[in-house]
Amino acid sequence: MRRVLAAVGETTDDALHPPPGLGQLRTLLTRLEQAGTPVRLHIEGEPAELPASVDLSAYRIIQESLTNTIKHAGPGAGAEVVLAYAANRLRIEIRDDGRREPHRGRPSVYASGGNGLRGMRERTRLLGGRFSAVHGPDGGFVVRAALPLHRTEHPDLEGHL
Repeated sequence: MRRVLAAVGETTDDALHPPPGLGQLRTLLTRLEQAGTPVRLHIEGEPAELPASVDLSAYRIIQESLTNTIKHAGPGAGAEVVLAYAANRLRIEIRDDGRREPHRGRPSVYASGGNGLRGMRERTRLLGGRFSAVHGPDGGFVVRAALPLHRTEHPDLEGHL
């Protein structure tokens, strides 16, 4: 169907490629490093095959968090990504070491809950997971998501799957 839609101009070439997942994470991190944002990756537990929805959501949450680091953390900021695999969930944490000083009377762009944060929160909610995004205790910003690895019944999804 994607190819048919692409052939008649109803979609872009992007529709012909499979959605990204954690298998492409190292490529993303390499691109960020080359652009000047150092990112450390730490994996806990044994990586496992993930349901497609979890795999895509995990990648997009990390991608958006790191995009926010580039946009808002300030020059020279770096980040750390932690993936913790467990039998029933994937825990994700992205920390940056950005701005350590107050925003001098302006609310933080992070704290304002922009579209990126709303999107990450919604992805997590639709999977039945937990999400938080807060300022770090020593500056920077911390995004956390816990995504269940097994389908849970979610009232907002009934009739939509």
